[in-house]
Amino acid sequence: MAIMQNTLHIESLRAALVQRGWTQKDLADQLGVSAQSVTNWLKGKDFPRPDKLLKLATTLQLSFSQLVAPPPDQPVVAFRKKAGTKTTDEHILKAMGIGGLLKPLVDFLPELPTLRTQISSPSTSYARLQSDAFQVRNKLGLGERSVLGYEALIAEFKACGAVLVPVLWGQKQQHKNALHILLPASDVTFVFVNLDTKLEDFKFWMAHELAHVYTPELAGSDEGEDFADAFAGALLFPEACVQLAYAEAAQAPSAAGEVSVLQQHARHHQISLNTVFQQAQGYAAENNLPSLRVPERTIHAVRNSSTPQLVSTILFDPTPPKPAQYIAAASNVFQSEFFMALKRMIREHGTGPSYVQQIMDVSLSDASALYGELAR
Repeated sequence: MAIMQNTLHIESLRAALVQRGWTQKDLADQLGVSAQSVTNWLKGKDFPRPDKLLKLATTLQLSFSQLVAPPPDQPVVAFRKKAGTKTTDEHILKAMGIGGLLKPLVDFLPELPTLRTQISSPSTSYARLQSDAFQVRNKLGLGERSVLGYEALIAEFKACGAVLVPVLWGQKQQHKNALHILLPASDVTFVFVNLDTKLEDFKFWMAHELAHVYTPELAGSDEGEDFADAFAGALLFPEACVQLAYAEAAQAPSAAGEVSVLQQHARHHQISLNTVFQQAQGYAAENNLPSLRVPERTIHAVRNSSTPQLVSTILFDPTPPKPAQYIAAASNVFQSEFFMALKRMIREHGTGPSYVQQIMDVSLSDASALYGELAR
């Protein structure tokens, strides 16, 4: 029964009994169970069956989250979603299922660093974000106006105990474009990043995911998502770059002229027009300067009218790549230990292609092709 320990929030349960002036026997009578059953629940020796759990929640007027504590090793998941998509319970449960399946793979990874960079007391205030971004750029050896390529971020993931898993999820089929799974018990993070993505978006997601890695205490929370978005913008287009872009845009004769200036900076830094726009607006607000004249909807319309190259087509020509090329790119370009660990697991445990399919969330034919390469 050890696996069931700490599954009920014992403190919530006891507080609800005290509030009603009930004994354990009173609760047992209300639920139609033995007093010993209630004692076992409160000691963490047993866990109520689903019907009794539901009755327990309604009787004590406690929500499910107030009543049930997740197991201490439950995976923590975060999505980098496509615009306009909602994360449902089904998506979260599927991601947690992948997290559970990844646990045995951890044993086949090399030892990961334990001394990791973290951002203490993360904040979305303008000054703090600029300071954090400046420190990370310094660590990467980048000048304050240098173009940041996603390749520069890759070693940071590795240094922070995160395993990058580049995937080919297509442009339309998937609801997510990056998936972050933290396994608390082993303190390992898997970051799945979709290569079938525009370079400018991919860079933003990589910076966003790095922010998650730097702030593990915010994993899976809305606060964590907000910080990661704000940090990514500041890292890709910091204040020194914004000053220049804003000054040029302010001199433009019209809103269309502003767009043209912002586009030049976006192209130079290989980032989205929206990132440049948002950073410029933040800079103006922080310094009590006039906002840009161009409306945000125009920025989105202009941005959506372009069709930049996908990362997968830049990396692989032709696409899709052969399994050997894809695995080599994961190891060499993304410094990922994922496939080497999977290879060791397949050889030692006889793991089959369906495991590859489930942890990578790909079709069985793609999984079988990868498995064939890894099992050689």
